[in-house]
Amino acid sequence: MQFRTQIPIQKSNTPIDYNSKILSIGSCFAENMAEKFDYFKFQNETNPFGIIFNPVSIEKIIHRVIHLEFYQEKDVFFHNERWHSFEVHSDLSNADRQELLESLNKAVQETHKQLKEATHIIITYGTSWIYRSLEIDEIVANCHKVPQKQFLKELLSAEMLQKSIQNTIDFIQTLNPNINFIFTISPVRHIKDGFVENQLSKSHLFTALHSNLKSKIDNQKLEYFPSYEIMMDELRDYRFYNEDMLHPNQIAIDYIWKVFSENYISESSFPIMKEVDEIQKSLRHRSFNPESEQHQKFLSNLQQKITSLGEKMPHIKF
Repeated sequence: MQFRTQIPIQKSNTPIDYNSKILSIGSCFAENMAEKFDYFKFQNETNPFGIIFNPVSIEKIIHRVIHLEFYQEKDVFFHNERWHSFEVHSDLSNADRQELLESLNKAVQETHKQLKEATHIIITYGTSWIYRSLEIDEIVANCHKVPQKQFLKELLSAEMLQKSIQNTIDFIQTLNPNINFIFTISPVRHIKDGFVENQLSKSHLFTALHSNLKSKIDNQKLEYFPSYEIMMDELRDYRFYNEDMLHPNQIAIDYIWKVFSENYISESSFPIMKEVDEIQKSLRHRSFNPESEQHQKFLSNLQQKITSLGEKMPHIKF
């Protein structure tokens, strides 16, 4: 007897392997998946401009990166004793304006190079709700705790989102026509917007994204991974959530990663993933007696495993 429904997933035509170069961009769920890529030592870069939730802000960042439009003094502002940019997450904010500009422009340059070399880009959209700065009349990626009265909150239409997503695809393909896209919608619910409003927001994202997937042309390698659907259907139980009852807990993240890896990672990579996992677990091992002969043998065997794997995969470092 089946006691749950399983989401049918089509295996990727261009699976990820250890030679792949991956760039992950988007919501906090993008970071959850990226942590798995990092753990298994894939060549992965994640959110160089911090967590970004809405498609328009992702499009703006991609446009800047593709065209190497470097940040200038007019692009940053001072608030609460720190310098910020409305285009990026507050994790990048800095007490020194010049240091912020230098770090932002370094991210532009490095991300341009990463995009040019990437085999796969994973984009995770979180919401259709945006905040528009009344002062500059532009959509912001992060409000940086500037008073809410300085922003207008809007729900972007499916049509506007569809155009923004298509622009993002087009920009990236001008730099890297062979890149493979994997899109997903974050399973994290934005309840601060309201329960009904969150559903409306997600539905606009689904409509917009699937319009692009449906109308893709032959040279566009666009795939969709149903992380939202897995969370809402296969894992429809609060034991799979964190204490806030909104974010997936580690069990849920592990399960979604398992489904992802079974369908989007090459089977030829599984033996290496197993080796990496064994080494990672050994590195986390804490001995009761570090000076014992048994522990020294354990460390020697571990070093041999690391050296052996490094000879096969030179880019893997522990």
